[in-house]
Amino acid sequence: MFIGKNTGMHLVITGAPGTGKGTQAGVLKRKFGLCHLSAGEMLREEIRKGTSIGKKLEPLLAEGNFVPDDMIIEMVANRIEEPDCANGFILDGFPRTLHQAEVLDAMLTDEGIELDAVLEILVPDEVIVERILGRYTCVTCGESYSDKFHKPKVDGICDACGGKKFSKRLDDTKATIERRLDKYRNFTYPTIAYYRQRGILRSIDGNGEVDVVAERIYKALNINNIL
Repeated sequence: MFIGKNTGMHLVITGAPGTGKGTQAGVLKRKFGLCHLSAGEMLREEIRKGTSIGKKLEPLLAEGNFVPDDMIIEMVANRIEEPDCANGFILDGFPRTLHQAEVLDAMLTDEGIELDAVLEILVPDEVIVERILGRYTCVTCGESYSDKFHKPKVDGICDACGGKKFSKRLDDTKATIERRLDKYRNFTYPTIAYYRQRGILRSIDGNGEVDVVAERIYKALNINNIL
């Protein structure tokens, strides 16, 4: 399969917390003009706005728990119908359960959309813990950074938008990370087998610099890397 630039790719990027899904989704977004749909960011935006949904979500996320399927499915369904998704999108953090994967398939079929690939980012647990404890995001645009693995090119200034305010997530604690890893293995592993059986799973070594991992993704997708 050949995938070139601006072809309306539809991708899912999955993996345990802290594997670099958001960072790599951001790379794909900028390089190919795709819409980055971060389930976590959508949920945290509800909390920031203080909506009724956000008030229910805050204690769930703080404790590292998954959000009820119906709530996240509704948000994703509404989001993929917005105009900025017309040229393709990357789903980041969704689906997280086999039920969500099956609902997503039905949802996309109704829209006449077919997933091109599911990218599984693989990183050892000890690296995941180190990454998460040191990560932070730009308040303005949501770009992800790390104290050790991915700092801004200019200290204190976001590479993507020039913002100068950064924040850490409430649930980025060692105890919560361990709970989230357990939940990932218990609930999300079945989606890996599901997509592998469909023949669209691409497993990517997530260890290394951002550009190195990105090149592995391009190779797995057989992307023409000519800008």
